[in-house]
Amino acid sequence: MISVVLRAKNEAFWMDKCLTALRNQRVPDIDVVLVDNESTDDTVVISERHGVTVRTISRDEFSYGRALNIGIEAARHDVVALLSSHCVPIDELWADYLLAHLGPDGDPEVCGVYGRQEPMPDTSAIDKRDLWTTFRDERVRQRRDYFFHNANSGIRKSIWRDEPFDEEIRGVEDREWGKRMIRLGHEIVYEPHLRVYHQHGIHQGRDEGRAKRVAEVIDYIRTSAP
Repeated sequence: MISVVLRAKNEAFWMDKCLTALRNQRVPDIDVVLVDNESTDDTVVISERHGVTVRTISRDEFSYGRALNIGIEAARHDVVALLSSHCVPIDELWADYLLAHLGPDGDPEVCGVYGRQEPMPDTSAIDKRDLWTTFRDERVRQRRDYFFHNANSGIRKSIWRDEPFDEEIRGVEDREWGKRMIRLGHEIVYEPHLRVYHQHGIHQGRDEGRAKRVAEVIDYIRTSAP
């Protein structure tokens, strides 16, 4: 019924938790594709134990968008979830909410859905604050706002075929894709019941180098053609 694409590099600590949560979904026939970026731990071993399809991407060819495109190409179903390997679905209804928006009975104008990210008990106070203020309680249908977050999201492969993720930009490929989709007349849904745990939050430990890179890409997206 759905495919799930996971991007990973040395995520052995989280892989079993994430894959077990996917196996416990009410929705049957969940096809999982791992795109691994030269992991040196047991990420691939654990994934293969769960029957996951594994694709690899080298450090030299890696970009966030390219890794996603490789995984989506290998996905068997039209509804494709994009999930960080260190994000763990909170309950067995996670896949149901994806299908409600993107499945056969969903609104064809909706190109993508992204969900709520909840902190873990040991998540820092700053990361908790950021997650709780970014991902709120109300469902939102976005017709102008192109915010999108691929740590916990879903798209239609049938739309992606004509509009894949940008492989050249250095991150924030989700927001760039969202802007293109809005420009083409599609809509994005934020679904607060599509919930995952995300231990470190959304700002990667407030790393200044990463923040600079992300800010440069966001500025490029903001100032590109409307």
